[in-house]
Order: sequence, then structure tokens, then C-alpha cells
Amino acid sequence: MTQLMAAKRGEITQKMQAVAAREGKTPEEIAAGVARGEIVIPANPAHVGLRPCGVGKGLRTKVNANIGTSEGSPDLAAEVVKLEAALAAGTDAVMDLSTGGEIDAIRRALIARCPVPLGTVPVYQAAAEALSRRGAVVGMEVDDLFAVVEKQMTDGVDFITVHAGLTMANLELMRSQGRITEIVSRGGALLVGWMLYHGRENPFYAHFDRLLELAAAHDVTLSLGDSLRPGCLADATDRAQIGELITLGELARRAREAGVQVMIEGPGHMRLDEIALNVALEKKLCESAPFYVLGPLVTDVAPGYDDLTAAIGGAIAAAAGADFLCYVTSAEHLRLPNAEEVRRGVIAARIAAHAGDLVKGIPGAAEWDRRMAVARKSLDWEEQIRLAIDPEGARRIIGQGEPAHGEGCTMCGPYCAMKLVSEFLGTPVASCR
Repeated sequence: MTQLMAAKRGEITQKMQAVAAREGKTPEEIAAGVARGEIVIPANPAHVGLRPCGVGKGLRTKVNANIGTSEGSPDLAAEVVKLEAALAAGTDAVMDLSTGGEIDAIRRALIARCPVPLGTVPVYQAAAEALSRRGAVVGMEVDDLFAVVEKQMTDGVDFITVHAGLTMANLELMRSQGRITEIVSRGGALLVGWMLYHGRENPFYAHFDRLLELAAAHDVTLSLGDSLRPGCLADATDRAQIGELITLGELARRAREAGVQVMIEGPGHMRLDEIALNVALEKKLCESAPFYVLGPLVTDVAPGYDDLTAAIGGAIAAAAGADFLCYVTSAEHLRLPNAEEVRRGVIAARIAAHAGDLVKGIPGAAEWDRRMAVARKSLDWEEQIRLAIDPEGARRIIGQGEPAHGEGCTMCGPYCAMKLVSEFLGTPVASCR
């Protein structure tokens, strides 16, 4: 029985209880959210050692980190280091997007080391195997694709991205629209090539019931991918993107009816003023399904700093109601990220998520900031470091600027505003050091 099936029957599972404890909610509140499809708990029973995590309405905004090999960088050891970096930085989930090396072995090794939900994009492996066996990704057969889906679910994957909304009709919307970047989704591009070569409908759409049967059997959450997400600001919120979103809403309803948990993936690149509108559209068209956004990136001109452009967009999206932020690293658009870029990408996304949680009124969010304010007022440096979203980074930075006089920091020294005002007003303040 899936989490959704149990919730619809009024049953409270151990995973719902675990999520409730972490979120400061009652188990009944979590179960009701799951039953409505507003909360998902990606938790494959085959994932040993998993800490259940809830994503959705009323819960803390979650963060995902993408890792995974490529044909040019197939080293498992490097991905394990990235996994450890993401976990240490506080990621809530990880996606293995491997396309190179021994993909099965890599995925199984990552799952075994990953206590948070782990997702994949099965079409990546299916395409890589078709290229290896048949010399072309379009050589992939429908049964090949579903064999990979089933294998990954059996291994313990908690959620999978499937680009089921990329239909022939929505592809035609994109072609008639006239885009600069057309399709930037790798999964979407692979499926478009297959569809055009074979002259057939997207297998994930045409055989969606088959996908639902597998997901229900393994209690795997479907993350309905946005193949037609905008790859630049000029392409945002066009007919193709919205047409696919409408299709995803229809598929989300079918998934819920089958007892399968589902969330929706979103853009992409777009201006600041379009983000809240896109969140509202997803919530309306997809009946409040959890929204999982990439960024959004709010400008196209910052290669090398896209962790920042994504964090800006992510904060606005979270404040508007997005539930799950996929991090973007500074290496986005340039190369695979290294472990330090993964760490910084997670931290940037967590800052964005927390900024959104303050607006949402998530329990504990404002209290965290209040405690930091008290620590700053009392010049309690150790408490400030302890409360920091990245304690390691804060400690490293403060250690690089030890003041010669022993008071304050090198920004203000003896002219510390907190200390001076406390002296002028006669209010107590702790020693700096």
C-alpha cells in the first residue's frame, strides 16, 4: 500500500508520524495533506536507512541537490564525495543523474550511502544503454524504458522524474511558438528525438497506466518533468510551457486516482515578476500538487554565478508557495560541479528556502532568525556560528579577520554599533570574545 492509499483510508503510517515529528505537525495533519495530494512523502520501502521527508503545503521548503556521472566523468568516487558534501550542507534530497560509467552500480552505491530521498531520471539510463547496444538513443524500445524504470524502483529509488507531459500536441505548440532555446531539458530532448524518429507518441504519456502500476507497486513518487520549461527569459510562460503544465495537471489527477504520489516540476528561467504567477498557475492547474522548481534563474547573463541567480528566484518561488527547490550550482551551463560547488549550491538554495519559509509562516522559521538577532546583540560569536545556516563557512570567515584589539570584528572594531549603543543606553552586552 502506498502512502497515498493509506492516507485515503484514514491510516497513519510510521513515515507520516516521522514527518510530523520533524515538521512540528500532528500525524493527522500530515495524513490529511497526503490524502489531498498536497503533501508527498517520497519513501520507497526498499530504500534501507531512509529518513522520511515530507514535501508540500504547510511544510518547510525542501532543497534537492543534483549529482551524477557523465560519459566524460564516470568516476563513482567523485560522486560519493559530492553526495557527502550535499548531505553535510543539509540537503533534503538528492538526485542521481548519471549517464556515464556503470550506472546501475553507481546508483546502488549512492542509495546505500544516502539517508535522504533519492531520485533519478530513468530515461537517461535507457538512452545511454540504447546508445551502447544499438548505436543510437532512438534505438530505445518502450520495453527497454520501462525495464529501467522497474529496475531503479526495485533498487530503492524514492522518486523519479518522468517527462510524461511532452506530447505530440505540446511539441507542436513549441514549434509553432518560435523559441530561442527550444528544449533545454535533457530528458525532454531525448524523448523528442525518439518521438520524431519513430513518429509515435511519448511512451511515458502513451503508457502512463503502466507507469502508474509500477509506481504503486513500489510506492515511488512521480515527479512530472517539465520538458518544455524555458531555457531563457525570452521563452518563459509561453504557450508550450503552459500547454505542458495543463497536461501535467491531468496526469497528476490520474496518478492520485491510482494511489500514486505526484509532484510537478517547474521552470526554469524567468523574470522576477513572472515567478509568483507561475506558482499560482501550477497550484491551480495541478490541484495544489507540490511544486518542484529549478531555480528559477532570474537572468541569463551570470554564468559562474548561477547559484546566486537561482537563489534569488528560489526565494521568490518559495515565498509564493513553491514546495521544493532544486539547487543550481555556479557551474551550471559550464560543466559538472565539483564537491565545493555542490556544497555552496545547497547552502544557496537553503537560504532561499528559509527566506520563503519566513513569508509562509512555517513554524520555527522566524524563531531561528530571532535567536540569531539576540546572539548578535549580545556579541555572542559562538552562538552566531552555531545558528548560522553554514556554521563551517561562518567560522572560516571570522577566523580570517581576527581583530588586533580583541573586540568587535574587523568591520567595525571599537566602533561596533551594538557595543556602543549598549554603553550609551546602559543596556547589558556580553563580551565579544
